[in-house]
Amino acid sequence: MDEIEEKKMVEIFLKIIGPSPPCRLNVPSSIKVHELRKMIAGNRHMPIENLRLVLRGNVLHDSENGDDEVVQFNNGDSLIVAVKPKPPPRHFRDEFEDDDDDELRFQLPPSTSKWKRKLFYLLRDKLKFPDMLLMVIFSISPKVWVIIMTWFILASIARRYEVAPLFLLATGFGLIFYNLGHRKQGELSAYSVFNEDFRELPGTLNAEHIDRDIRAGRF
Repeated sequence: MDEIEEKKMVEIFLKIIGPSPPCRLNVPSSIKVHELRKMIAGNRHMPIENLRLVLRGNVLHDSENGDDEVVQFNNGDSLIVAVKPKPPPRHFRDEFEDDDDDELRFQLPPSTSKWKRKLFYLLRDKLKFPDMLLMVIFSISPKVWVIIMTWFILASIARRYEVAPLFLLATGFGLIFYNLGHRKQGELSAYSVFNEDFRELPGTLNAEHIDRDIRAGRF
């Protein structure tokens, strides 16, 4: 019975903004918005990328939070169809016109997981996070976020026991040692104190070399 209801066809009225007269169209009672847009564009020979659909006062969008939107029709519903005009050639645009804002906005890569995409749409569309903040949030790996959250938890504990200065000092030393890097076997450090027998890199200039050159009459 449910399968029959899903395939039920209804007749709707298309009210096209412009000189075109209204027309009727048979569509499934339940249909995805992007499929409806494709159907209308093919039936009325309209550019699908510039097509805007309005049902019961609401603009229909292809997706929300990364999920396809589905619209429910009743027999005799009216759907307003509008075609967004093409922008003028670039050389006619005002130099201060900001038409490329959407292209410059932060976008997730296509390979992003579904839960990250849902979180992205929630932060951008619902909570209105700025693009710069979204870029910072989604550019940091989950492992780094775990480290940051752990640091803040430990910082609050250190503050409670009045050892916050020691905690900050330990954090500073930890960052220094973490960023020292790793040398390959036999590779010399730029600082001779870290090398075996205090060996220096070739070409290193120090006070001993200067004194030797002066004594040899090279200056």
